[in-house]
Amino acid sequence: MATVQYYGTGRRKESIARVRLVPGDGRILINKREMDEFFGGLEVLKLIVKQPLNLTETVGKYDVLVNVRGGGTTGQAGAIRHGISRALLQADPDSRGSLKRAGFLTRDPRMKERKKYGLRGARRAPQFSKR
Repeated sequence: MATVQYYGTGRRKESIARVRLVPGDGRILINKREMDEFFGGLEVLKLIVKQPLNLTETVGKYDVLVNVRGGGTTGQAGAIRHGISRALLQADPDSRGSLKRAGFLTRDPRMKERKKYGLRGARRAPQFSKR
Protein backbone atom coordinates (compact mmCIF):
# COMPACT_ATOMS: atom_id res chain seq x y z
CA MET A 1 0.00 0.00 0.00
CA ALA A 2 1.44 3.31 -1.09
CA THR A 3 1.06 6.25 1.30
CA VAL A 4 0.79 9.82 0.06
CA GLN A 5 4.08 11.70 0.34
CA TYR A 6 5.01 15.27 -0.50
CA TYR A 7 8.57 16.31 -1.29
CA GLY A 8 10.38 19.62 -1.07
CA THR A 9 14.01 20.67 -1.41
CA GLY A 10 15.18 23.63 0.64
CA ARG A 11 18.46 25.50 0.37
CA ARG A 12 20.20 28.21 2.37
CA LYS A 13 23.89 29.21 2.31
CA GLU A 14 25.75 25.88 1.95
CA SER A 15 22.92 23.72 3.39
CA ILE A 16 20.62 21.50 1.38
CA ALA A 17 17.57 19.88 2.99
CA ARG A 18 15.49 17.15 1.37
CA VAL A 19 12.10 17.15 3.09
CA ARG A 20 9.36 14.50 2.96
CA LEU A 21 5.89 15.07 4.43
CA VAL A 22 3.99 11.90 5.34
CA PRO A 23 0.52 11.90 6.96
CA GLY A 24 1.09 11.23 10.65
CA ASP A 25 0.99 12.70 14.15
CA GLY A 26 3.47 15.57 13.81
CA ARG A 27 6.90 14.05 14.50
CA ILE A 28 9.90 15.87 13.02
CA LEU A 29 12.91 13.66 12.27
CA ILE A 30 16.11 15.28 11.03
CA ASN A 31 18.81 12.88 9.82
CA LYS A 32 16.98 10.03 11.64
CA ARG A 33 17.11 11.97 14.96
CA GLU A 34 14.37 13.84 16.79
CA MET A 35 14.44 17.61 16.25
CA ASP A 36 15.10 18.28 19.98
CA GLU A 37 18.12 15.97 19.85
CA PHE A 38 19.40 17.39 16.53
CA PHE A 39 19.27 21.09 17.49
CA GLY A 40 19.97 20.56 21.20
CA GLY A 41 18.93 23.51 23.34
CA LEU A 42 18.61 26.03 20.52
CA GLU A 43 14.90 26.91 20.76
CA VAL A 44 15.15 29.62 18.06
CA LEU A 45 16.13 27.04 15.42
CA LYS A 46 13.27 24.73 16.44
CA LEU A 47 10.90 27.68 16.11
CA ILE A 48 12.27 28.48 12.62
CA VAL A 49 11.67 24.88 11.49
CA LYS A 50 8.06 24.88 12.79
CA GLN A 51 7.09 28.26 11.29
CA PRO A 52 5.53 27.00 8.01
CA LEU A 53 3.56 24.30 9.87
CA ASN A 54 2.20 26.84 12.38
CA LEU A 55 1.32 29.29 9.60
CA THR A 56 -0.67 26.73 7.59
CA GLU A 57 -2.13 25.12 10.77
CA THR A 58 -0.85 21.63 9.84
CA VAL A 59 1.15 20.99 13.04
CA GLY A 60 -0.33 17.56 13.91
CA LYS A 61 -1.23 16.41 10.39
CA TYR A 62 2.14 15.40 8.92
CA ASP A 63 5.31 13.63 10.00
CA VAL A 64 8.29 15.58 8.65
CA LEU A 65 11.26 13.46 7.55
CA VAL A 66 14.33 15.54 6.71
CA ASN A 67 17.75 14.70 5.30
CA VAL A 68 20.00 17.76 5.62
CA ARG A 69 23.69 18.25 4.89
CA GLY A 70 26.23 21.05 4.57
CA GLY A 71 26.62 24.37 6.32
CA GLY A 72 25.99 25.17 9.97
CA THR A 73 22.99 24.77 12.23
CA THR A 74 21.36 28.12 11.37
CA GLY A 75 21.71 27.53 7.62
CA GLN A 76 20.33 24.01 8.04
CA ALA A 77 17.31 25.30 9.96
CA GLY A 78 16.62 27.83 7.19
CA ALA A 79 16.99 25.14 4.53
CA ILE A 80 14.57 22.85 6.40
CA ARG A 81 12.02 25.69 6.66
CA HIS A 82 12.33 26.31 2.91
CA GLY A 83 11.90 22.59 2.15
CA ILE A 84 8.88 22.18 4.44
CA SER A 85 7.26 25.22 2.80
CA ARG A 86 7.76 23.75 -0.67
CA ALA A 87 6.38 20.37 0.41
CA LEU A 88 3.34 22.03 2.03
CA LEU A 89 2.75 23.85 -1.24
CA GLN A 90 2.56 20.47 -2.99
CA ALA A 91 0.15 19.18 -0.34
CA ASP A 92 -2.11 22.24 -0.42
CA PRO A 93 -1.68 24.72 -3.31
CA ASP A 94 -4.17 27.11 -1.64
CA SER A 95 -1.60 27.93 1.08
CA ARG A 96 0.71 29.60 -1.46
CA GLY A 97 -0.43 33.13 -0.63
CA SER A 98 0.23 32.94 3.09
CA LEU A 99 3.57 31.12 2.64
CA LYS A 100 4.69 33.67 0.03
CA ARG A 101 3.64 36.63 2.21
CA ALA A 102 5.66 35.22 5.12
CA GLY A 103 8.67 34.86 2.78
CA PHE A 104 9.09 31.10 3.27
CA LEU A 105 9.07 30.26 -0.46
CA THR A 106 11.84 32.71 -1.35
CA ARG A 107 15.33 31.23 -1.62
CA ASP A 108 17.69 33.39 0.47
CA PRO A 109 20.41 34.32 -2.08
CA ARG A 110 23.01 35.51 0.46
CA MET A 111 26.19 33.46 0.23
CA LYS A 112 29.69 33.71 1.64
CA GLU A 113 31.85 36.01 -0.47
CA ARG A 114 34.96 34.46 -1.97
CA LYS A 115 38.48 35.31 -0.83
CA LYS A 116 40.38 37.58 -3.24
CA TYR A 117 44.09 37.41 -4.00
CA GLY A 118 46.24 40.04 -2.31
CA LEU A 119 43.80 40.14 0.62
CA ARG A 120 43.58 38.10 3.81
CA GLY A 121 39.86 37.43 3.39
CA ALA A 122 37.04 38.51 1.11
CA ARG A 123 37.69 42.19 1.95
CA ARG A 124 40.24 42.24 4.79
CA ALA A 125 43.48 43.82 3.57
CA PRO A 126 46.89 43.12 5.09
CA GLN A 127 47.84 45.47 7.90
CA PHE A 128 49.38 48.72 6.64
CA SER A 129 52.62 49.95 8.14
CA LYS A 130 54.29 53.21 7.12
CA ARG A 131 57.77 51.91 8.03
